[in-house]
Amino acid sequence: MNYVSTRGGIVPVGFADAVMMGLATDGGLLVPAEVPRVDAETLRHWAGMRFQDLAHAVIAPYIGDEIPGEDLRTLIERSYASFSHPEVTPVVNAGGLQVLELFHGPTAAFKDVALQLLGNLFEYLLKRDGGRLNIVGATSGDTGSAAIYGVRGKDRIHCFILHPQRLLSHVQERQMTPVLDANVHNIAIRGTFDDGQRIVKALFNDLGFKSEYHLGAVNSINWARILAQTVYFFYAWGRVSGGDPDRRISFSVPTGNFGDVFAGHLARRMGLPVDRLLIATNRNDILTRFVHTGQYAAGEVYQTLSPAMDIQLASNFERYLYFLHDQDPAAVRALLDDLTRTGRLTVTDDRLAQVRADFDAAAVSDPETLEQIRETYEHSGYILCPHTAVGVRAARGLANVVCLATAHPAKFVEAVREAIGREPPPPPSLQGLMEKETRCAELDATTEAVEAHIRDTLARLGGLA
Repeated sequence: MNYVSTRGGIVPVGFADAVMMGLATDGGLLVPAEVPRVDAETLRHWAGMRFQDLAHAVIAPYIGDEIPGEDLRTLIERSYASFSHPEVTPVVNAGGLQVLELFHGPTAAFKDVALQLLGNLFEYLLKRDGGRLNIVGATSGDTGSAAIYGVRGKDRIHCFILHPQRLLSHVQERQMTPVLDANVHNIAIRGTFDDGQRIVKALFNDLGFKSEYHLGAVNSINWARILAQTVYFFYAWGRVSGGDPDRRISFSVPTGNFGDVFAGHLARRMGLPVDRLLIATNRNDILTRFVHTGQYAAGEVYQTLSPAMDIQLASNFERYLYFLHDQDPAAVRALLDDLTRTGRLTVTDDRLAQVRADFDAAAVSDPETLEQIRETYEHSGYILCPHTAVGVRAARGLANVVCLATAHPAKFVEAVREAIGREPPPPPSLQGLMEKETRCAELDATTEAVEAHIRDTLARLGGLA
């Protein structure tokens, strides 16, 4: 399988290069040159598979012969051995509400599904092909801890994670900063997640620095993350539909960076019988406004009860633009030029009609989020995290829908307590976090400050050899 840039400025690369590059050298995102299709008979077969076997079936066509099948199977088995539920991502019934639980990994968030696999892919490829990798990523909440737990202690890898200072939940921050492995480096920037994302992209677009310091990406700009997340859409469909290819399922996806819902879009392009894909946002509603108006315009970033979605510029949106415009890099470049020059981009009426065929969208306020947590708990005893509550609230009136539960509610104790008057019981992975020793650098939200920190840290630890 070959991968190309959404901006058309590179020759096609293979899967291993796509994983290690993260971002294309022209600044674009890497996408498969073609999307494999799945027929009805294959869907019936996949519907009964255990998660690990399904992951192998979904992912293998995107890799081809670059990783032998048995090696890939071993990587997948190892990646999900740490999950606390035997189904990895079970679908549960909460008083008639179908919930896809994605929080049974080591950091209790959906990012574990992709980042446990990505960490093992990095280690496998580095051992096979040689070299070192210095991961640089930004987190709005859960990516950072999932990335850290995916690569902590692994050979040939250092990991630098930026998070906005004092803008995460206490639990989210404490999942990262107590990790004292020598290859893990937490950075609190004095700014927002969008600042962190901007810094990361600037570092990757500095091709000299990227090459000299062997940068790799764990944010959802890395194609392997999207690919791994696609698996649980197929898995949920199989559990709900009974394997009937004529039965279409809708999904409500809380999203800020467009990665999770793009994974659902990819699954549908592969042939998954999806009825509606609902983009559920909080007050930071740039994606909802785009679906309703065709205009993508950044605004102020608001702090909400669902901090992982407090994002204005969604990294994976560029991938969607590429497929929306029939895989035309020139059209993508023109739209992104408009965004850079004016702060907004607008699609034509015919493209907007396609957007509305692809997605529904709704924005949910903090009071509505709290009300939904309370209503669901009173009705069923099931406790939603604030992000999941956004998805559940947005899906009101949508029939035959699976709502993605993106994090364990114990990661957001304050919001849950405000909604229902009690704290959710923490899973073992979240117990005792507040008593642990921490390590974290505090830096200004500038590319220069972060670049200097990376240089100094690797010089001290020998991370370039």
